[in-house]
Amino acid sequence: MTSPLHATPLEPDPPAIDIRQHLDGSAAVFGAAANVIMQLALPPVGYGVVESPVESGQVFKHPIKRLRTTVTYLAVAMLGTDEDREAFREAVDSVHKQVRSRPSSPVRYNAFDPRLQLWVAACLYWGAKDLHERMHGPMDEFDADAFYHYAARLGTTLQVRPEMWPADREAFDRYWDENLAKTTIDPTVRAYFEDLIDLKMLPRPFQLAFGGIHRFFVTGLLPQHLREEMGMTWSPRQDQLLARILRTTGFAEGLMPTAVRIFPTNAYLWDMRIRRRLGLPLV
Repeated sequence: MTSPLHATPLEPDPPAIDIRQHLDGSAAVFGAAANVIMQLALPPVGYGVVESPVESGQVFKHPIKRLRTTVTYLAVAMLGTDEDREAFREAVDSVHKQVRSRPSSPVRYNAFDPRLQLWVAACLYWGAKDLHERMHGPMDEFDADAFYHYAARLGTTLQVRPEMWPADREAFDRYWDENLAKTTIDPTVRAYFEDLIDLKMLPRPFQLAFGGIHRFFVTGLLPQHLREEMGMTWSPRQDQLLARILRTTGFAEGLMPTAVRIFPTNAYLWDMRIRRRLGLPLV
């Protein structure tokens, strides 16, 4: 049964758009860690993750499960039916109810706080739009507006109320600039990020083989303010190299069938539906 916390109706139908044409499966590879840093750089979100008592959701203990849960949420929010979204909301809420600040926590947080969820959703939208445009070029005005309004589902799939999503892209830009300026990364959260960037959750050979290139993508995809918070440097030459890689990848993806281009997002959605049918945990 749905609790009163879930009584907010889903948002009105967004403008007609084939959202699959604006999703890139490779974005999960390129941008995942950078997006996590954006989200967690807001201190209540960062400490909510760093101090979380939910062991099954900790990336350094269960990296594959953490990846599955994160990508499944994106898949359900952007591609799922209302029924999919309601089922996954209940599963996520069962975990989020355990994530609350303790008396010793340096900041107050509650995973049910819709303002914190709005920031996370804003990061997901900003990162998806940024990568899509780096890979495929700017969207036209209609598609940009339609994609923006559709992306409200990244928040409203949980507790963000539809009216909390900024009314248009200009309002979003103001929200983004104001809240990005509030992000700070203290030593505790920075240490978590450094381990994440260095792939400390993976076996040592993977860290050595892929840690450097992972750091390159993370650094290049962070907003400048967060690079400075992390003490990272980024040169024009590196920026040109990143641009070439992403444009080349985008060109190659444009030649692929839709189901291949958005993989593994679609696969995680089907995995969630199969798990639900079999009565297996969704998160």
